[in-house]
Amino acid sequence: MSSLRIGSGAGFSGDRIDPAIELAEHGDLDYLVFECLAERTIALAQIARRNDPKAGFDPYLVERMEAVLTPCSERGVRIISNMGAANPLTAADAVIEVARRLGIKGLKVAAVTGDDVLEQLDLDAALLDQPGQVRDLRASLVSANAYMGSDGIVAALAAGADVVLTGRVGDPALFVAPMIHHFGWAADDWDRLAHGTVIGHLLECAGQITGGYFADPGVKDVPDLARLGFPIAEIESDGSAIITKVANSGGLITTATCKEQLLYEILDPAAYLQADAITDIRNVAFEPLAPNRIQVTGARGRPRPDSLKVTLGYLDGFIGEGQMSYAGPGAVARGRLALNILRHRLGDRYDDLQFDLIGVDATRVAARPAPASDPFEVRIRVAGRHAEADQAARIGREVEALYTNGPSGGGGAVSSVKPVMAVASTLINRQRVISAVHLKVS
Repeated sequence: MSSLRIGSGAGFSGDRIDPAIELAEHGDLDYLVFECLAERTIALAQIARRNDPKAGFDPYLVERMEAVLTPCSERGVRIISNMGAANPLTAADAVIEVARRLGIKGLKVAAVTGDDVLEQLDLDAALLDQPGQVRDLRASLVSANAYMGSDGIVAALAAGADVVLTGRVGDPALFVAPMIHHFGWAADDWDRLAHGTVIGHLLECAGQITGGYFADPGVKDVPDLARLGFPIAEIESDGSAIITKVANSGGLITTATCKEQLLYEILDPAAYLQADAITDIRNVAFEPLAPNRIQVTGARGRPRPDSLKVTLGYLDGFIGEGQMSYAGPGAVARGRLALNILRHRLGDRYDDLQFDLIGVDATRVAARPAPASDPFEVRIRVAGRHAEADQAARIGREVEALYTNGPSGGGGAVSSVKPVMAVASTLINRQRVISAVHLKVS
């Protein structure tokens, strides 16, 4: 069986499109995968769909498809993405429209549904990351989406889909699915599925593994970041793979970049829980074969969990924020005075009220020594949460009032009020989550 080449075209919704075009045109790919769905993203997409039944998919879906559909269709590259978000069916319609505008006939686009489990929730189920049960959030729940596995995507590929759009699936599942389809792996071949999960995990954040998040000047230098290329996996039937990138693209792939990405978001190295398998990464090994070519081996797998994780999106009040700058001699002292004034004026009516002097102590751990000299300019930031939008807005108004009611020399005031889309997690029996495939043709 021939090896399989999968490229990662995005690691989040707002990612750059140029590297995906480079992969489509020069990556010699079998599949191009776009991983674009974060935890809060799908809850916000659900709100968008409620306001407009034709909305709720990734805002950059059309732009991405306009950029890559032609080179992918010309080269036989199939596309898989979770850009369907809260509305995979309408997302598929949007891709069909793009294909028709581009003159691509006969393109098969599949929408995979089933992750929306708002009506199937067990209200007595415990929350995983905070005290309480699902019923405690019932009044403010906006969304409930299960992290499905690869089954629906595999079925879509078997039906001949050129483009597969999903809602919430486990990020590695986007990559595991084409491996199962291409190599014919059994649903209980746990070691191979674990290898696939590791490969998907390495690719899912795109530019992180090619040096983007890795870069630290003078410590971990990365060449040509302005032209950062995205990764490719060359996968064999046993699940081993080589991580590489398009020749002459920016960035780098080393054992260090691979190790950093492998450990990203891993809670228990012996049990990385995904819908397709439980993966043990403790014996994963990276071997450099050539510059920007790292072989990956050593994953071990166990039977998949009986339950699936569910991300719950719920409204949790409003965040009010205000900022203002101070510059010149005494900027730090005036900034601190401004924050003290605001502490008194805002009182204790807010949750999570925070006062920051950006440039001095907004991110610095308190135990570390203060800077040897004051910076020439600082910016104050005050933010807090309140159940009512008008009370949250008061924070920004109080900051703006410092123009004439606070220390001298303040400028550049801005304020905002945003609803808080909070997330929580619970579990659902996987038997209650049924995927379905809907195929459309241009």
